[in-house]
Amino acid sequence: MLHRRRVAGLISAALAFVSVGLAHPGTAQAAPGTSVTTAVTEKLLNQNALTGRGVSPQETRVRITREKGGTWAFGTAVVVAPKKEGAAPTGAVFVARAEGGAWTVAFDGEPAFADLAAASPVVTAYEKKLFASARTAADAEVAGAEGSSGDLVQPLANGDFRTGMALPWSTGASWTLTGGGHQWDGASGPYSSVDFAGGDQAVRAARAGAAYTLCSGFVRVIHDRGYASDYYHLTGHINANGAAVSQGTFLGNTGTNVACGGSATGRHVHFGLRQNNAYVPIADHGIGGWVFYTTGSYAGYAMHGSTTRGAGSALTNYGALGLTQGIVDANGGGAVNKRSGPGTGYAVVGSVADGAVVTVSCSRNGTSHEGRFGVTSLWDRLSDGTWISDAYLWTGYNGAVNGTC
Repeated sequence: MLHRRRVAGLISAALAFVSVGLAHPGTAQAAPGTSVTTAVTEKLLNQNALTGRGVSPQETRVRITREKGGTWAFGTAVVVAPKKEGAAPTGAVFVARAEGGAWTVAFDGEPAFADLAAASPVVTAYEKKLFASARTAADAEVAGAEGSSGDLVQPLANGDFRTGMALPWSTGASWTLTGGGHQWDGASGPYSSVDFAGGDQAVRAARAGAAYTLCSGFVRVIHDRGYASDYYHLTGHINANGAAVSQGTFLGNTGTNVACGGSATGRHVHFGLRQNNAYVPIADHGIGGWVFYTTGSYAGYAMHGSTTRGAGSALTNYGALGLTQGIVDANGGGAVNKRSGPGTGYAVVGSVADGAVVTVSCSRNGTSHEGRFGVTSLWDRLSDGTWISDAYLWTGYNGAVNGTC
């Protein structure tokens, strides 16, 4: 369950697009004769996140990693961060096409990015399918429409906080949450990022996707459903240009690498959550079996069921939560009763412990109950045929995650 009362208070930041003679909504089209590097730089510096910061073109790094015939280009673009605490580089993966002497540019996460990539001869088949998944999910009009992966797809944002991500280290291991929710770059946007340290220091992909090294120490993995995850301060990291990675693939080691700006007083990974070309609040999102909450800059906590861990505490990576799974939250109790039907009028047929991960087969309305986040009449039928109230199950979505019974 994710109650509407919590959803209503969330802020979602979005990056704007340059709008000069647009060839496609969400693209930037440079003047004829402009080089692709200049076109990408102009688009990068015109994002809302950089407005008013006085960033000059000299602070940007555009790297073309693939091109063909002078009409197609693909690569990365980064704004180097100032050398100060809390800062981090801002970057994008881009695809560009030249027509009539003018370059049209789109950044990862934008609808136009998927469309341009689909037509580009320098984008791999794997990347095209991955980028298109964001459009497929965003355009889904019916909650519960089945995606190509077999997982159920709900509309992005709007109360859907399922990421399908693990924490960025080995499943079953514990690392320290050294910094609660804070801005990615220390200057703008929501509290999208957290800091982790410890363990074996090996940073791993939180979910499968395509990996890109944007600059030294800075790796981005683009996932399905419009999500991406960012990792900064890495040492000994991969040099990736769209490499297909699995959840758990090694990306680099924690470090104090600030080659692209910012600062780091101790080795860690600066982990950020993105969706649809914007950093989004990490609050209320489930990652690695934990739900994150923010109480202030670098402050907050994570919950697994009723277990709460604040900054400075160890978090065990429980792995990714499936899109039709939930974490039992007994709201301080030790267990939740399972019943033979959707309501307290049905017989108790067992119990399930706080923090347990369960799979939902379908849902329907029954008797109303109040859990941690409010009141609901929704009940969930588990994979073993028993039922529990959705009031005591965190799924990351305020509704049925696997259709109705």
